[in-house]
Amino acid sequence: MRILLMMLVMLFSVSVAAAQPVEPIIQADAAILIESGTGRVIYEKNADQVRPPASMTKMMTCILGLEQLPRKTLIPLSNAAVYAEDNSFQWKPGDVMQADELLLGMMMVSDNGAAIAVAQAVSGSVPQFAAAMNEKAAELGCTNTNFVNPNGLPNRNHYSTARDMAKIAMYGMKMPDFRKIVSAIEEPIHWSSPSNKMDVAITTNEMLEYYTGMNGIKTGWTNAAGGCFAGSAMRGSTELIAIIMHSPDTRTRFDDTAKLLDYGFDVVKMTKVLNKDRVSKIVFVQNGVQATVHVRPLEDLNFPLLDGEDTKKLKIVYELPEMAEAPIRQGKTLGYARLKYDGEVVASVPMIAEESVERGFSVLSKLVGFAAPVVTIAQNVLGAFFA
Repeated sequence: MRILLMMLVMLFSVSVAAAQPVEPIIQADAAILIESGTGRVIYEKNADQVRPPASMTKMMTCILGLEQLPRKTLIPLSNAAVYAEDNSFQWKPGDVMQADELLLGMMMVSDNGAAIAVAQAVSGSVPQFAAAMNEKAAELGCTNTNFVNPNGLPNRNHYSTARDMAKIAMYGMKMPDFRKIVSAIEEPIHWSSPSNKMDVAITTNEMLEYYTGMNGIKTGWTNAAGGCFAGSAMRGSTELIAIIMHSPDTRTRFDDTAKLLDYGFDVVKMTKVLNKDRVSKIVFVQNGVQATVHVRPLEDLNFPLLDGEDTKKLKIVYELPEMAEAPIRQGKTLGYARLKYDGEVVASVPMIAEESVERGFSVLSKLVGFAAPVVTIAQNVLGAFFA
């Protein structure tokens, strides 16, 4: 009887263990999987290893193009754009395109000339645009990235990492126009001059047609970089971004991505921890026409919990000033809502003013001003006492 019970326990244990998701084995030399809202890392492999990003570079080119060019900007194609290596469209000297058409062609079929045209339209030259790319990369928290061109053609000084590419992809996917472009499967491309000329762009992202929830982002390939891919997919409230670098070939980059996304959707459970419409705090105002301003979270906060993690360990902490100085404009960030898991900060959302408060006089606001030194002294004394 005892032997039978032991066998049953062992069988049950094996069954439970088999049910646990196992980290995927991929062929790419470097990769990362993140949740797109918070950037939480779900999986990584050599994520800080410096490698050429190939045409994933164009994610940054698209971001800067969208941020700095009006959509209907007319862009004449320079010789450098027309005769760029591996162009997909039949550009000719003198052709004129709208910015939105160039961005569409650049991201869908990875046209290198379109990337050069966008770079020249934004900054005047490719070197100046590369400087802007690097400035933006630093702003996004990239620490191992250096761009020298807008398209990812090989250059020993043009490099990035899977982690940095994920940061760029995550930023791009927060832009509605970026999301629209990278989710397109087939679109017409129209010339502004000659006005009767057109072509059809068919995406190089094959996964858009067969992987459930796929919504982007960008393929890449050179002999030096190998197969590269920034892939994004959403199922329910969970959106994941996978970055693949130096996969053996163009097919394997998609297979690797599918494995990572499958794993992520198995282990991630999105938990809503903050509803922006249900949270309102008050901050006192000095020298204003009113003595208080209401603040609320800029957006909802959903957090990806992994298998085995406990919602009871999640806690929101509000970091707000005791007082703020008028004038205050609606939408101004006055503090942050910090999400902690087991005491460690894991996500943040800005707390913004719900209304404007003009500079002026009110009795209550003046009293707030008088009370400010007292509050500061009390905070310092208490802080020293309990330190």
